[in-house]
Amino acid sequence: MNHHLNEFCRTTRELLASEQVRSMGRWNHHGRITTLDHSLFVAYWSYRAARKFGWDEAAAARGGLLHDLYLYDPRRLPSDKQCFAHPLAAERNARALCGELSREEENSILAHMWPMARSAPRSRTAAAVCVADKLCATAEVLGFWRSA
Repeated sequence: MNHHLNEFCRTTRELLASEQVRSMGRWNHHGRITTLDHSLFVAYWSYRAARKFGWDEAAAARGGLLHDLYLYDPRRLPSDKQCFAHPLAAERNARALCGELSREEENSILAHMWPMARSAPRSRTAAAVCVADKLCATAEVLGFWRSA
């Protein structure tokens, strides 16, 4: 297995074992990409960016994986409300799952929709998650990346 992927899996093992994280596979997020597939994609590239630049790679991986842990069908909300509501729901669910979140993890979750969200990234790690989210979502919507 790729060294980076192996380290990423070790870093996120506990979260990946949780029913709440696995349940993200129930909902489509971008086309046929599930919320879990998208979150794994964002988490991995956030982890790689943080590792390359010497930032907190564990917080980047965890924040990336938890950034869309909102656990409801997003089609139930009007799209103009979704970008404000889901980061708050994801942060609340992540806190319930993990207990404590680091400041970087919390900010990564709350700010990942910036500039449409109320919170802006306040750390390099949160900025990495925000940028990875935009790049991964673009690749998914345009069909450059599809889950298996």
